[in-house]
Formats: sequence, C-alpha cells, structure tokens
Amino acid sequence: MTDAPTFGAAFLREFDTLLRWRRDVRHFDARAIPAEEMTALLEAASLAPSVGNAQPWRFVRLRTPALRAALAAHVDAQNARAAAGYAYKGRREAYSALKLHGLREAPELLAVFCDEHAAAGHGLGIATMPEMLRYSCVTAIHTLWLAARARGIGLGWVSILDPGAVAALLDVPQDWTLIALLCLGYPETPTDTPEIERRGWQAREPLADRLFER
Repeated sequence: MTDAPTFGAAFLREFDTLLRWRRDVRHFDARAIPAEEMTALLEAASLAPSVGNAQPWRFVRLRTPALRAALAAHVDAQNARAAAGYAYKGRREAYSALKLHGLREAPELLAVFCDEHAAAGHGLGIATMPEMLRYSCVTAIHTLWLAARARGIGLGWVSILDPGAVAALLDVPQDWTLIALLCLGYPETPTDTPEIERRGWQAREPLADRLFER
C-alpha cells in the first residue's frame, strides 16, 4: 500500500491563495493554450469525484469557427433578452455594462455535458437522487477551474444560454444534458476580486449569513 501524502502549512497557504484567486474570467488575451496544457487540464478534471464512480462528464472541444460564431450569436441574443428583464428593476444599465462571455476571444471553448445514462457506475447512488450525475459533472468543472488557475489559465462559465439550443447546435446524443459552456485562455489582467464585485453588482457576503446549525 502506498503511503498517503501529507500536505504541509506552506502548501495549505498556497491552496488558500489559489481558491482566493480563482476567477470567472471574461477578458482573454490572444495567446493559445499549448496542447499539453489542455491535455493536463482535461486529465485533472477527470480526477474529480463522481457518484458511483460513474464519470458522467462528456467534454466537447469546439474547434469549428462557424460553431463558435453561432454560439456567440446565440448568447448575445439571450443576453439582450435578459437585459430587457432588468429594466423594471432599474439595473438594466448596470447589467449591460457587464461582459458576460468571452466566446469570441477565448482561444479554447469547451462544452461540458452529463451523460444521463452513463454505463459506468451501474446506477449506484442515483436511485433517489439522479441529479447526482449532474452534480458530479460540476465537481469536474471546479477541478478543471482550479487546475487552470494554478497554471495561470483563466476560465469563464457562460450561463446566458438555452441549453437545449446549444445541445442541438453541437449535435450531441439526446441523453446528454448541457452543464456548462466554458471559455478558457490566459486572462488579460489577473485579479483576486470578481469583476461583478469591482463593478458594484454583487460582493461576497459573510459566511455567517450562510451557515446554519440544527
């Protein structure tokens, strides 16, 4: 049996710094991500925990310019629709000032799907909570996110979209559910403060407001 590693104080400090510097990146420079780095990121994501070890994540790298353009146009349309909804809240101008995707600038686009009928795992752990398959995909995305940030690579999660329309556009199997559309690339200006906080949209709130005991 291999001895389990120990993680010292210096590592824990660096890990805490990594968590604090993980950002949802929207502004990318033009540098390409080396092929070996993309391989390393996807391999890291595949180390994520999953219910029953089902590994239900399915990664689709978007390499076709026409698909990129179609996705960007789709998200722009959804964004405009969402902006209209903020008019009655008096926040339309603030919303419109936010950059909500980097689909045209990011060197890598990655769609993450959940295979709702993954053969691996044999159905363990999902009899009463089938959504655990989707939660497992989210753990893979977060693992990818941290692995990317540790390498100086930014990740932006695009959520202003119609999942069904994106799945149809990418022509994936019908039993795959879209979990995320991700932009990956080197950030223009790394920062430890979220852009939506810097722009006055929403700051991080105290843990005490979200911690309960029973």
